[in-house]
Amino acid sequence: MPIQPTEKIWRNGKLIPWNEAQIHVLSHVVNYGSSVFEGVRCYAPNNSPAIFRAAEHAQRLLDSAKIYRMDHPYTREDIVQAMVDVCSVNGVFPSYIRPIILRGYGEIGVDPIGVPTDVYVANYPWGKYLGSGSIEDGVDVCISSWTRIAPNTLPAMAKSGANYMNSQLIKMEARANGYVEGIALDVNGYVSEGSGENLFIVRDGKLITAPLGNSVLPGITRSSIVQLAEDIGIKVVEQMIPREMLYISDEVFFTGTAAELTPIRSVDKVKIGAGKAGPITMSLQSEFFGILHGKKKDRHNWFTQVPVKQAVAV
Repeated sequence: MPIQPTEKIWRNGKLIPWNEAQIHVLSHVVNYGSSVFEGVRCYAPNNSPAIFRAAEHAQRLLDSAKIYRMDHPYTREDIVQAMVDVCSVNGVFPSYIRPIILRGYGEIGVDPIGVPTDVYVANYPWGKYLGSGSIEDGVDVCISSWTRIAPNTLPAMAKSGANYMNSQLIKMEARANGYVEGIALDVNGYVSEGSGENLFIVRDGKLITAPLGNSVLPGITRSSIVQLAEDIGIKVVEQMIPREMLYISDEVFFTGTAAELTPIRSVDKVKIGAGKAGPITMSLQSEFFGILHGKKKDRHNWFTQVPVKQAVAV
């Protein structure tokens, strides 16, 4: 999906013009993938822009930076305010927000000590990520031949740019073979996640998802769905998921900031359940999208309001 430029980007505490947010080709991040980032959504419930779980996204960004020893002067509150500021000044909603911490220009060796760290926050319009039909239709996916990054190689709990080279291989292979997305197994052959989404299955009325130890990113949407499931009385279990359990599940779906809550209708051309969103998936969609679009109360205080003088609805 092409990026639609907005007016301003936040860089190291200041709002700068979109086209001035540039880096040198010999920046450390270009040569070694040394960045951590977030994907955040600003929705417009009741036509009033608000960022979904801004504090949790900011904290995960800082956690990722800490894992990679990327020093910077910003707090969680600073990052949240930066997201609010850039959404407010650009006045575009709904929108996708991209905070990034990266190692810039200075040293060219693998050792990043002495390389300056820069922090950016941008936002831009962005719509549906997976599939082109209705949210009930579901998507066709496959098991990837590419294994998810293994423990003690690249840290799966950090949302880093380098990790997404693995994700790109998963995604490109799936699309080349006619699928919308791929599901990666971990180093031991258990279900991990999609190229950019966490995964849930429904079996015998229970909602099951893989634990973080299966090279799973601690997803913000993942935790939201767990909370909503508990709200409406659905039992949630974290357990290792064998590949074949996907085929015999009653329902399977992806979650993620980009994917939101996307049903899966087939895996490796094996139809899941009725081949469309099942009753538990639809119940969770109703709760989740109800909150996102202002039809249900924000009972967990997940939204951070954005003051906008003149907003541009997209």
